[in-house]
Amino acid sequence: MKPLLRPTAAIAALILATGGAQAEGKLSIYHWFEYIPQELLDKFAAEHDVEVVMDTYDSNEAMLATLKAGALGSYDVVVPTDYMVSILIAEGMAGEIPEGARKNMANIKAEFRDPAYDPGLRHSIPYQGGTTSFSVDTAAYSGEINTTDIIFNPPAELQGKINMIDSQGEVLALAAVHMGIPQCSTDREQLKALDAMLQAAKPHWASFNSDTAKEVLEAGDVAAGMIFNGFGAKAREARASLQYAFPKQGWVNWMDSVVLLKDAPNPENAILFMDFLLEPENIAAVTNYARYRDAIEGSEAFHDPTLALEPEGNPPAGIEGVFVETCTQEVQAVYDRIWTNLKK
Repeated sequence: MKPLLRPTAAIAALILATGGAQAEGKLSIYHWFEYIPQELLDKFAAEHDVEVVMDTYDSNEAMLATLKAGALGSYDVVVPTDYMVSILIAEGMAGEIPEGARKNMANIKAEFRDPAYDPGLRHSIPYQGGTTSFSVDTAAYSGEINTTDIIFNPPAELQGKINMIDSQGEVLALAAVHMGIPQCSTDREQLKALDAMLQAAKPHWASFNSDTAKEVLEAGDVAAGMIFNGFGAKAREARASLQYAFPKQGWVNWMDSVVLLKDAPNPENAILFMDFLLEPENIAAVTNYARYRDAIEGSEAFHDPTLALEPEGNPPAGIEGVFVETCTQEVQAVYDRIWTNLKK
């Protein structure tokens, strides 16, 4: 895509002066695939006379690699997961939003207003939260599914019939949960054991793919697969024998955010878009489409009532998931080597 001319610092003052009520031009979004309804983008475009252009990615790591490869400056906003928000900020890739530029910040629920990954929400707004676990086709396997053994030490019925999502952070976090070791461990023996466990599990996996994680389960091409809970709910609607697992060892929790990027070509439109998503009816449209949960007061009035009944969106009490942790540079280098070897 060809971005508009990069705006000057005077735009920040213009936003504050005008309240950002109306803007012309373009909004360039870098977003997860199948994660926002086109009708909502069309609504924003019509309300603000803005051309919306969107490219998609299938993992936080792929998004970061694209930005590092030269795309920073081409996109206005990106939608990373909590741990990746902190990485973007630490690497100076997130833009800072002027105080008072967003008019709907009071709509954010209190518990989401000061997250550890972006204190004070200086660079982002919360978008959707959910879990990452796996779904199992109970027509192919009728045993206990609420254990991480399903994907890391699978029963014979599932061996060779498992899809893993192509997401380093979530796969390695769930692997650490499976082994009962800390994420970002600095213990060499624990890291060796983690690597060995993953290499032993790898022959039992049929594929590494996030783009088609839902589709291969729906089609019966695999009998089990890592998946985000919203995709798990949609897959079950297409194939009733699918069941989303909440393993006794734990699972991965996450909160995605909309982040203003450094050198965004259209920062005023990016901030308008954030305010647009902070309106209860608009964010509810995302929630109803994606089947996750939002962090906006009053959005429940616009939610599809079936959300409250979906098993994928209602973890059991007494067991907790983990958030992906941001490792030190030294440990991350080891994790990168483990992941590279796993993908060979």
